[in-house]
Amino acid sequence: MSTDRVWLITGTSTGFGRQLAELVLQKGEKVVATARRPSVLDDLVSKYPSNRLLVLKVDVNVPQDIIDAFAATKDKFGRLDVVLNNAAYVVMGELEAVPEEEARKLFDTNFWGAMCVSREAVKFFREVNAPGVGGRLLQNSSLTGITGLAGVTYYAASKHALEGASKCLAAELDPAWNIKVTIIEPGSFHTEGQAKTIWVPVHPAYSNPELPASRLRNGWGAYSGTGDVKKAVEAIYKIAFLPEPPLHFLLGEDAIMYARKQWADVAADTDKYESWSKGLEKDS
Repeated sequence: MSTDRVWLITGTSTGFGRQLAELVLQKGEKVVATARRPSVLDDLVSKYPSNRLLVLKVDVNVPQDIIDAFAATKDKFGRLDVVLNNAAYVVMGELEAVPEEEARKLFDTNFWGAMCVSREAVKFFREVNAPGVGGRLLQNSSLTGITGLAGVTYYAASKHALEGASKCLAAELDPAWNIKVTIIEPGSFHTEGQAKTIWVPVHPAYSNPELPASRLRNGWGAYSGTGDVKKAVEAIYKIAFLPEPPLHFLLGEDAIMYARKQWADVAADTDKYESWSKGLEKDS
């Protein structure tokens, strides 16, 4: 794949999206940077020429915004090599604490917005790029999309949904299209986006300070992720160069540790109750 690639990155205001956009531009490649408030990228606009950087106002909750962004990319650059689905946010609180309307809004962004971007990305890679050139679809998920975590029920559920849909999409694609999907699963990284985390009020039934979600809530003000986002996006950048990238890319030593524990727990439960599944076939 050429080093003169075109990237489309959603959610470039802060965090992984912003850091990756800066890295790609520093590497001499081209970026379509989308954000709900494009003005937050004015410093990049002043630093890089318009033939390298296209900033677009995109709310991933608005399908037409996404369609228009891909059309603008085609008009500006004529091709697209890498898409990073990054736009997302966190609502924290137990399942019983989070109002349904808040949970649905979160899913609209974290899951349905990502699905709309994914559909347009696959269509662009297949129908706009030259035949066989294909492209890379990077889905920024989370370790919680594998393990779950008390106190982030709906965020983790949205990432589980993103993971499931992405695995199915990867299996559906015709190999001749040369479209590769990679699910990125970061562990604990401190980003500016964490300051915008929404905590809902405590449900009275969960006031016990020793409950896992209570400990998370009470310690959130002092929380700081152990990972360096700038180092993380270097790894994401390299993944996008691999001819045969992995479907799953766990990012961070803590992510690997907790994911392995999850898999070990599943294996242990499977071994323990395997006999319960024997003899369940229909009688011939």
